[in-house]
Amino acid sequence: MTNQLKMAKIDAILALHQRQWSIRRIARELGLHRDTVARHIQACQPQPKPIGAFLGSDREAADCDQAKQATLEGGAPSSKQATPEGAPIGSTQATPAGAPIGSAAPELGPGRQASFCEPWRQVILDKLQLGLTAQRIYQDLVSEHGFSGKYHSVRRFVRRLGRHQPLPFRRMECEPGEEVQVDFGTGIPIRQPDGKRRRTHVFRMVLSHSRKGFSEVVYRQTTEEFLRCLEDAFWHFGGVPKTVVLDNLKAAVDKPDWFDPELNPKLRAFAEYYGLALLPTKPRTPRHKGKIESGVGYVKGNALKGHEFASLHEQNRHLLDWETTVADQRIHGTIRQQVAKVFAEVERPALRALPLERFPCFHEGQRTVHRDGHVEVDKSYYSVPPEYLGWSVWVRWDARVVRVFNQRWEQIALHVKHEPGRFSTQRSHLANEKISGVERGAVWLLTQVRRLGPQSSRWAEEVLQQRGIEGVRVVQGLLSLGKRHSAAALEKACGIAVSYRSYRLRTVRTLLQQPGAKQEELPFLEEHPLIRPLADYDQLVQQALHPEAPP
Repeated sequence: MTNQLKMAKIDAILALHQRQWSIRRIARELGLHRDTVARHIQACQPQPKPIGAFLGSDREAADCDQAKQATLEGGAPSSKQATPEGAPIGSTQATPAGAPIGSAAPELGPGRQASFCEPWRQVILDKLQLGLTAQRIYQDLVSEHGFSGKYHSVRRFVRRLGRHQPLPFRRMECEPGEEVQVDFGTGIPIRQPDGKRRRTHVFRMVLSHSRKGFSEVVYRQTTEEFLRCLEDAFWHFGGVPKTVVLDNLKAAVDKPDWFDPELNPKLRAFAEYYGLALLPTKPRTPRHKGKIESGVGYVKGNALKGHEFASLHEQNRHLLDWETTVADQRIHGTIRQQVAKVFAEVERPALRALPLERFPCFHEGQRTVHRDGHVEVDKSYYSVPPEYLGWSVWVRWDARVVRVFNQRWEQIALHVKHEPGRFSTQRSHLANEKISGVERGAVWLLTQVRRLGPQSSRWAEEVLQQRGIEGVRVVQGLLSLGKRHSAAALEKACGIAVSYRSYRLRTVRTLLQQPGAKQEELPFLEEHPLIRPLADYDQLVQQALHPEAPP
């Protein structure tokens, strides 16, 4: 009884498996462990047949488990065997329901089961070429081909097609003068006088068409060293290419991004100076610069391996001699031509001309605008427009000028370089509210006072004429009174002050608080009853001077 029950479960496992049930679902339905279900399915998979073997003898010699997997020959299915719905009688492989008549899933070998979607492989491939999704392909199979399987079968089949059909890499070749590729590798350590060995880095540039190379060893991979190596390579080649393909090294790329990388500002200025296009590769994708990847290995394995050097100059001199006598004279394994010949005849004429002089060396860095509207550069201070107060800006300077840029690299200020301790302030960088009347000058102050009226203007002119430089601040005080008093009140007060010839600001303030009467000018009288005539005064003077004279 126990054996009959066990065989019944095996029959059920095989029958459900032929109906495309998953191992997990079969185990859950029959109350078995997944490993047990998988083991029986694996044991019942058809074994590979020897070439020329007769199919009938295979079935007659097959064991019991394999007989349960296959359908019976030429008759109705046995009570212990299940044939998928729609499968033709006598077929050796189960055909999915709704599949074209006579189609059969191919044998995939031991331990693998043909997909329920195999009869529609070409249909699915054609729809994938159109860019259709697995869901859309499933819908079209149901509506157009009578597909009776599940959506998950289509999805798994689509994944399997994408996984087992990788596309070949596309090899890219460049026109002469079109592209160079650059990279850094590990150089030979320098043996110093104290016996210590200092690490080095070897810079390598290769022209993509001719494979002409340039190598230089440096101690550090800084931006300045990288730019110097690039420039040395251009001047060694005698021309400039159109594009530079580089790695995402920190000296060149601030933020790697395949679509829109953020380049170092100094490198961007270098590219503008030489008219270059900089193309960083995709992060963690070295095959995008395969020519230089093999080139660095060629330098390390052929030029440097087994050598020792006492200085950078000695190692760089060795590399230059190696480039000329070895690397340039070889027949390249890809282009099958001599490197030096291809460079001289084809690529060298295609390079663009070098500029008249090398890239001007400068320093740069970020600065925060101080509260006084200046930034500090080499212990000197330079003004920026007032709207950038508290902002972080970029400063680029050399021995002659200081340039200030905003975060979009738009120039916002240009100054002549000063010695330490000096302030360079441009008048256009001062806010109007922070420019005092004294700085604007007497002419500007009088222009503002004339807006109040003629009496105020007359009083201000007299103040400046009588008090000089001190009067500039007094006139400024008069303008400040205009913020609290009306122009008519100021005109009246200034008119009274002028009549009294009082040119003190406190007088105007007092008249604004306690208005007074205008000073009246009395006419000069030559004759009056209370005043003696002038002839009498003349006679008295003569008698005092000459008392002996008769009256």
